[in-house]
Amino acid sequence: MAKPLKHSAASLVAAARAQIEEIDSEAGQALLERDDVLIVDLRDVRERQRDGFIPGSFHCPRGMLEFWVDPESPYFKEEFGEDKTFVFHCASGWRSAISTQLVQHMGLEKVAHLRDGFKGWEAAGGPIEKAPPRD
Repeated sequence: MAKPLKHSAASLVAAARAQIEEIDSEAGQALLERDDVLIVDLRDVRERQRDGFIPGSFHCPRGMLEFWVDPESPYFKEEFGEDKTFVFHCASGWRSAISTQLVQHMGLEKVAHLRDGFKGWEAAGGPIEKAPPRD
């Protein structure tokens, strides 16, 4: 039997949600065409391939987030140095809640996440682009 944790994943998500801005999919769709907003997809590349993605979204695998955001990291991505609002999402809103709290703690100021993730986006009729088949 596994030893109980001090903090469950669900409790980490709840704590993050208390400290970050959450937006629903309808509000996210309204941001889609804005040049000052970048939607950041934290899902695994296989999820994007299988389920599609939000048009114009920037793919940042969750495991690389801290390194891509940090301008002093050798892995820094210029997208995170732009003066934009970053709206993070994952499949259901758990990874993106924790990630939004993390980058907010790192110093990104204009951040939010899609509360219900890609699944909520899809259910709300948000546009989805399908990835081309892989070889």
